Amino acid sequence: MTTDTQPHPYAALGPDCVLDALDSVGLRGDGRLLALNSYENRVYQVGMEEGQPLVAKFYRPGRWSDAAILEEHAFVAELAELEIPVVAPLALDGRTLHTYQDFRFAVFPRKGGRAPELDDPKVLEWTGRFIGRIHAAGRVKPFMERPALNIDTFGRESRDYLLANGFIPPDIQAAWTTTVDCALDGVARCYERAGDVALLRLHGDCHGGNVLWTDAGPHFVDFDDSRMGPAVQDLWMMLSGERGDMVRQMADILAGYEDFCEFDSREMHVVEALRTLRLLHYSAWLARRWNDPAFPVAFPWFNTQRYWQDRILELREQIALMDESPLPI
Repeated sequence: MTTDTQPHPYAALGPDCVLDALDSVGLRGDGRLLALNSYENRVYQVGMEEGQPLVAKFYRPGRWSDAAILEEHAFVAELAELEIPVVAPLALDGRTLHTYQDFRFAVFPRKGGRAPELDDPKVLEWTGRFIGRIHAAGRVKPFMERPALNIDTFGRESRDYLLANGFIPPDIQAAWTTTVDCALDGVARCYERAGDVALLRLHGDCHGGNVLWTDAGPHFVDFDDSRMGPAVQDLWMMLSGERGDMVRQMADILAGYEDFCEFDSREMHVVEALRTLRLLHYSAWLARRWNDPAFPVAFPWFNTQRYWQDRILELREQIALMDESPLPI
């Protein structure tokens, strides 16, 4: 397994650095910092000397180009202008992306909320309406700087990274590789059955943790994984439970979604394919971040023999699911 003995860049991001970064754009913190739940980036709620607390997001060095980050910011700004409930970065001196020392950061208003009750049909329909509005805007033009979600970016690249960097234990490497290759063949078959699926600008990671609920309804946060992909990518992660449960949940979501955006039912063929790609991508994401000291602490079960054995079993289940008929809608 590849290791890196150099200090991680985030080691330099202490409280003084966070406050000094905000001060560099004219925002005076009062010293109160609360680290929020984020591993990909570092995100802090910061108390201000004047006004409400703000949220400062320090982007992981080397992940996105400036152009890709700004493209995300522009997309979220488009949605906000359409009065879609998203949390857009603040424009300070006409800019949303700022630099302090070696860090790039953005500042957001703090928006509270609770987890949505995704077993409530009305909540699902309400959420579906806003996802439909996001997608209607997302279809207007493509991303030019951000990648697409597909079998290469989430599947083959993940497999190749894990193998090239020695994460798979030697005694199960053959079984893991064979299983992954069979799973990717299944993904390819799902896409063939779906046909020519349109791609659009997505939230990209639209699960319950990125939807905050208030009495006024949902608002959507963290577009960091926004990319081009099929519309159903922003829908399937709202589903849970047995097959019958997911059928009902999807019907509730689409009841709201299709008020604003037409849904191509052929995309249901790729739901399990997208789930399979997400599983592979997640393992590679953990591996790529393993030199970040926060990751071994937060994910101690990763990269153990048991972990990789469980992934083989999980992928075998997905291979079977991808050959089943899709959820009816």
